[in-house]
Amino acid sequence: MAAAVRRKLTPLLAAAPHLLARRRHWIRSHCTSHLGFLSRSPLSEPEVDANASPVPGVKVLESFSEEFEIGSRIITIETGKIARFANGAVVIGMGDTKVLATVASSKGDGVRDFLPLTVDYQEKQYAQGIIPTTYMRREGAPKERELLCGRIIDRPIRPLFPAGFYHEVQVMASVLSSDGNQDPDVMAANATSAALMLSDIPWNGPIGVIRVGRIDGQFVFNPSMDELSSSDLNLVYACTQDKTLMIDVQARGISERDLEAGLKLAHPEAVKYIEPQIRLAEKAGKRKREYKLSMITERTIEKIKSLAEGPIEAVFTDSAYGKFERGEALDKITQDVKAKLEEENDEESLKVLPKTVDMVRKKIVRRRIIEKGLRVDGRRLDEVRPLFCEAGTYPILHGSSLFSRGDTQVLCTVTLGAPGDAQRLDSIVGPPTKRFMLHYSFPPFSINEVGKRTSLNRREVGHGTLAEKALLAVLPPEDELPYTVRINSEVMASDGSTSMATVCGGSMALMDAGIPLREQVAGVSVGLVSDVDPSTGAINDYCILTDILGLEDHLGDMDFKVAGTRKGITAIQLDIKPAGIPLDIICECLEPARKGRTHILNRMEQEIDSARTTHHGNPPPVSLRYSNDSLRRLLGPLGSHRKKIEQETGARIAVSDGTVTIVAKNQMIMEKAREKLDFLVGREIEVGRIYKGVVTSVKEYGAFVEFNGGQQGLLHISELSHEQVPKVSDAVSVGQELSLMCIGQDVRGNIKLSLKATLPQRGSKTKDAEETHDPFAPTKQMNVWASVENVSVCEENDEASNSNDSEGDETHTATHSTSSIVIRSASECDARDISATQHIKKKKKTRQTTKSTPRPYDRSSNDKSGRRSAVSSTQVRVKKENDNFQTILHSFVKDDANNEKKPISSGLSKVDASSLRLGDIVTAKVCQIRSHGLVLELGGGIRGMYKFEANGRRDFEVGNELHVRCSAFSSRGIPVFSLLRGD
Repeated sequence: MAAAVRRKLTPLLAAAPHLLARRRHWIRSHCTSHLGFLSRSPLSEPEVDANASPVPGVKVLESFSEEFEIGSRIITIETGKIARFANGAVVIGMGDTKVLATVASSKGDGVRDFLPLTVDYQEKQYAQGIIPTTYMRREGAPKERELLCGRIIDRPIRPLFPAGFYHEVQVMASVLSSDGNQDPDVMAANATSAALMLSDIPWNGPIGVIRVGRIDGQFVFNPSMDELSSSDLNLVYACTQDKTLMIDVQARGISERDLEAGLKLAHPEAVKYIEPQIRLAEKAGKRKREYKLSMITERTIEKIKSLAEGPIEAVFTDSAYGKFERGEALDKITQDVKAKLEEENDEESLKVLPKTVDMVRKKIVRRRIIEKGLRVDGRRLDEVRPLFCEAGTYPILHGSSLFSRGDTQVLCTVTLGAPGDAQRLDSIVGPPTKRFMLHYSFPPFSINEVGKRTSLNRREVGHGTLAEKALLAVLPPEDELPYTVRINSEVMASDGSTSMATVCGGSMALMDAGIPLREQVAGVSVGLVSDVDPSTGAINDYCILTDILGLEDHLGDMDFKVAGTRKGITAIQLDIKPAGIPLDIICECLEPARKGRTHILNRMEQEIDSARTTHHGNPPPVSLRYSNDSLRRLLGPLGSHRKKIEQETGARIAVSDGTVTIVAKNQMIMEKAREKLDFLVGREIEVGRIYKGVVTSVKEYGAFVEFNGGQQGLLHISELSHEQVPKVSDAVSVGQELSLMCIGQDVRGNIKLSLKATLPQRGSKTKDAEETHDPFAPTKQMNVWASVENVSVCEENDEASNSNDSEGDETHTATHSTSSIVIRSASECDARDISATQHIKKKKKTRQTTKSTPRPYDRSSNDKSGRRSAVSSTQVRVKKENDNFQTILHSFVKDDANNEKKPISSGLSKVDASSLRLGDIVTAKVCQIRSHGLVLELGGGIRGMYKFEANGRRDFEVGNELHVRCSAFSSRGIPVFSLLRGD
């Protein structure tokens, strides 16, 4: 008894010898299974008779299944376990991915002139163990991917319904579980075919659907998602036993020869799905019931044909008719026939008049093409309609183009966004986001009709995705294109193949937006008109048409859309109307499609053949890379800093992987956002670049300015204006915003800023204006980052100094004319100022008490007041490498003062050593001329030095009186002067 129960519970084990005996080289099947839900474990029973009646409390579900292997994947199809009330229900499995497909048909009379077939494909998040993130925590309207998968199912099964079957049919496919390794769309199409075979709905199936990839030149059948990501081909192929039903291709420039090889390999593999479905239907299928077919009698056809054939042929003979003129003429013929039938009270013919007139039109057009090679508009069979191409149609947009082929016209626009603008996908397979989107719109006015705009439309989604696949292959890698790209295709007029026009227009619009495509992409639609033997279904004769009209698409057998570059194919979509077309004919269509595509590419490249490098309209997004510390300053607490910039400027700022992307509507907003971003975060400092900063503190020798993301620089008093500024506070104040130029850095790497470098000099307004308005003027290079230690100031040996004059001058030319200084922090300077002030007050008090008189400065003295106080308050130092020259100068000044070599001119005003400050203007006499500078006598026993400027004046003589400004103090306390202009 137990053995019998075990055989029922584990039919595979019980039937193992039988299965092994029937096993074939590529397919295995197993028998009917009885699965039960038991109230107690049957394994505890010793033995159960196989012929005994079911145990009470046991629900027996009779199920049937088939198992087979394709492309190293084990596939199972099963029926009877779930969805038992559906007309047909099948669960297909590959690994842990399971898909349920059900079919049902209405019981009405089916009185209509079309087949109302509805295919609904759904991926619910429970299939991957996730709760939806929507507000209601449940799935909403169908997503784009679900609509596309529904089309994959619909396109191959629709042609196989018998003519005249107009009963409503609904197919529902649901993903029950997903392991993420297999795309469920192909599985759902095969499960739908098996469900139709099991149902009582008349259908001329079954079909086989397979996916083919190519990795390293090798074709792979039923590739996993990981394998598909590294494949240069994604081919979905559907067929019957001997004919092709559907082709859908996304590729990276595959050649026609390689694609043909892939198609011929895909057909026998797809056929392997067919035999298991036939065997499953033999075991569990229903008898096909009798449905009422809406057939037109031969008498009605002949009667209407006799009335309408002559006028219709006259319309099609005249190639001068346009689309709407031809349509109006055909409608008038229909109305004339209707009037005659009404006179005869022929109600039967009146009911099927539109359908019958359409059949007459179809026969006339097809006969003229096959017998005479004449098309409706008078073109040759391989001729493409006249083309019009225009790039940059609307300059204010990031990219735009207008493409027309015959009467078909499409406007394409490109919008560039930040990486964060990428579309988020909720699919159970594939990537979570998409940074390239193409949205296709088909408004009613494009065919002169009135209609309502709805949400997602299956046709619009399908056509847009086809064009998106075609263009995706030529885009640069995402790491080289830091944008999210959206193409919007607006169909302005439609008369055949607007999706291929979208490919052409989208390619030109991307070029106009500055996207560096690998190659231009174009597309063309190829049609087929065949003469079929009604008794056998064999094709006697056929013609291939390039660039089909809307009427030729409607009355023909095939719409074969092929898009690609000069080198190969990037996308294909094949839809057919008869019950299959031989694969050889389809492969033959690839060559006319290539020729038509090349013709269109030639015309497109005449308009634009490379990506634009300048943007004439809205600025594209700007991507900047920053360190982690800079990004933290940008974001601020809870992103407050970034939000503030967005609110103040109207720009959008996205941060991702160390990259900051700014998106703005116009150039003014972009510049404003960049200024605020530079001020908050900062960038690598460039000499000669102008920065905006805020004065944080004002000293007697200059002002400290915060700029470039919190960095500090010193605006020295000598850099405030071209004119003399007696007091720093007269020119700037704390909190004031200034535009300053970075003029270099000191020996310790601190930053020096200049305000006067941004101001025009007196008497040079015209010159400055000319330089400002000359966009082609060369930029002056200032290498003021050169270290001061490399600048030779003076040598003890004059001959050695003179031999290096040229080198020293060249290096000095690269530096700013102001002497190099060391900038300490503002807080340190404040502390020094306080200390210096207290020291000065104490010294004054001592002077008042002792009544001592000022004396000449002596470096050997231990006095810490006077000049040393001034030096402490300004914190100014000359680089140590200049000590050689300073030592010579100091000894000269000391010896000269002690020995009194030259009398001091009475014309010099005596200078008090304790009162000399930075910026003071005095009159000095040249008392010594050195190779790289002068020794100046100020009077009162004080001497200083002046260093020659590059390309400056050097024609000095001993005894010359000069007007000089104190610009620095050496490390030994010796004042350093600069010449006033005019001296």
